[in-house]
Amino acid sequence: MEHTESRFRGIGGLELYAQSWRPDGRPRAALAILHGHGEHSGRYGNVFEYFTPRGYALHAFDLRGHGRSLGQRGHIRDWSDYRNDTRAFLGFVSEREPGLPLFLYGHSLGGLIVLDYGLHHTEGLKGAIVTGPVLGPPQIPAILLALSKALSRAWPTLSMNSGLDPSAISRDPVVVKAYVEDPLVHSKGTPRLGAEMLRTAEWAQEHAADWRLPLLIVHGGDDHLSPSAFSRQFFEKLTIPDKRRIEIPGGFHEPHNDLAKAAVFADIERWLEAHL
Repeated sequence: MEHTESRFRGIGGLELYAQSWRPDGRPRAALAILHGHGEHSGRYGNVFEYFTPRGYALHAFDLRGHGRSLGQRGHIRDWSDYRNDTRAFLGFVSEREPGLPLFLYGHSLGGLIVLDYGLHHTEGLKGAIVTGPVLGPPQIPAILLALSKALSRAWPTLSMNSGLDPSAISRDPVVVKAYVEDPLVHSKGTPRLGAEMLRTAEWAQEHAADWRLPLLIVHGGDDHLSPSAFSRQFFEKLTIPDKRRIEIPGGFHEPHNDLAKAAVFADIERWLEAHL
């Protein structure tokens, strides 16, 4: 297995950090991974360790304002920044994995980015996987949601603490401890990011019937950060036959880092195998 680190340019020329894990020999397919708010690509070690030995090439990048990428922590100018960064990232991955089936995989905020991207662009993609996607108001203090809407235009770059409860990410205390102690994790967000996220979640719900790619949704039944009811609503609006949703009984926000992760990975692997 080979691990490499790279940089590429996002929208506006912003430098973004990326890393890749490739198996020995020619990969069977490529997974392009988008992480959640406040975290970074390095927190997906469980995903890389499971899928790379099984013949998948995995590529991930730190969203702007996150991890080792440049940009104000937890801020975007407009949601199209994420969409265009994702398009640049997929171009980056395709150059390194020519001819391979390409799947887009996103968690939480990254899941919403994937769904928004797939509703705008399907070219080059074999399918999409989203876990714990933000498809409704996230479970953060109501005052912060109200401030995001009120200040999005007046003071869009104001840095605020998101108020996220780390204990809600996983039922595994080791995962929670590592998250709290991770120097690349942050709890920052701006009014513009909050307002754009809410607006995009509403838009995605309204346009779910337009989705055309094979889709797998995985959501923890006890996700207190991004309630599973919202992904259920999205799923029920889908009109494509090639769709599947898995709800994990008792599962918390990060299926890939929770107690049932082995079963989650096996389900994702079976879904990928069926789409190769």
